[in-house]
Formats: sequence, C-alpha cells, structure tokens
Amino acid sequence: MSTDLLDARVRFYRLIARIPEFQHVPEAVRQAFAAVAQAQAYGPGQMIYPRGEPATHIFLLERGWVKATRSSCQGREQATLFLRAPEIFGDIAVLTQEPYLCTVTTLESVMVWRIPAATFQAQLERCHPLALAFTHRLAKRVQHLVDLVEDLGLCSVETRVARTLLRHARFQQGRWVVLRQDWTTIEQMAIRLGTVRDVLNRVLRNLEREGLIEVRRREIVLRDPEGLAQRGIP
Repeated sequence: MSTDLLDARVRFYRLIARIPEFQHVPEAVRQAFAAVAQAQAYGPGQMIYPRGEPATHIFLLERGWVKATRSSCQGREQATLFLRAPEIFGDIAVLTQEPYLCTVTTLESVMVWRIPAATFQAQLERCHPLALAFTHRLAKRVQHLVDLVEDLGLCSVETRVARTLLRHARFQQGRWVVLRQDWTTIEQMAIRLGTVRDVLNRVLRNLEREGLIEVRRREIVLRDPEGLAQRGIP
C-alpha cells in the first residue's frame, strides 16, 4: 500500500470514529467502507450534487460547512439543513432509493468522502447496529423537517429569528453570543430562516433598536435573552 493511500485510510478511519452512526459497527464494516471511499475537495460555493440527481453515493463531511436547499421556480432558496463536519448527507435518498431530495452546496472550502450507495446498502443489510443507527438518524431527520414545517408555516419571521438565535447562542465571557462564520451573511441567514434579505434586515434592526440583540461583524450578542425568548413564542 502506498504512503498516500495509507494516509487516506488513516484520515477516513479518524473521520468515521467521530461520527456516531459508525462508532459501534464491527471493524469489518469499517474496512468495507474504507476500501471504496473516495475523498474529494470542493471550493466555496460549489455544488456537490443537485436536487433530482440519482442517489449514487452517501457523503461524509470531513471538513467545512455545506447547506442543503430547495429552490422555487422564481429562484428563491429555502434551506433545509446547514451541516458542519463531521457529518453525513445524501443518506436519506440512498435509504429510500430515490433521487437526492435537495441541492447540496458548499459554504466554504470542504473535504468530503463518497461511499457508493451499493456498498452502503449491502452493509446495512448485513450489520444490525449500522441499520439501527441509521434508522434512528432517519427518525431524527423527520423530526427536524416537521419542526421546520411548523416554523415556516406557523411562526412569523421575528419568531423564527428569536428561536434560531436562542438555539445557537453560547455563553462566553459573561454574555450570550451567536458566533458568525465567514459565510454567515444576511443573505445566507435569510435562506436559513425562510425569508428574504430585506425582511430579515428589518427584523434584526427592530430587535436591535429594542435592546434585545446587538449585531456585530463576527457575532450577534443577545443583550436580553429573556426578552428575546418572549419573541420566540408563536
């Protein structure tokens, strides 16, 4: 085995050790995946696959962020997921043997590993712990989508903004903050929240004017988390 191939195998094993769905599977299953997995790098803003393409692989995200979106005929995007490494995507389409449900695009430079659908399905049939782990994962994804439908259908933009900020806030140096990635523009935030940039800008300005938040270049500070929580009630 060449040094490059050996290094790639080591990287792959380290990656799947970080992903819960693979942590309790037999070594033989990991070896089967490692034997066929292929790494590929993508730059920022590149499409990994479009919605409707045949589901030929599952993908393991080793580094970076990606988003899964659906688009209207008018070109408006709605994000269903923002994923940060280490993560899996493309698995639902493979499990259901349907085309990919969403378009997946990179938000920054990423590294992904592709595992052929046929290999993944064969191991699911042979390995009960793997099948159980992905059944549980599928159930969680369904719950996420149900919650997303509720937010989009029943909640105002302000309510969605408040809930999202509270969900992602971290307590640092005596204050609650939501850190912004390099790609976290108002445009990307609007896609995530199911609105448009102008509406989101207006909501953020209103919340800031009322002293609930402070929008900064690298973070959003929650000045009044309790008051913001009241805005998060539908």
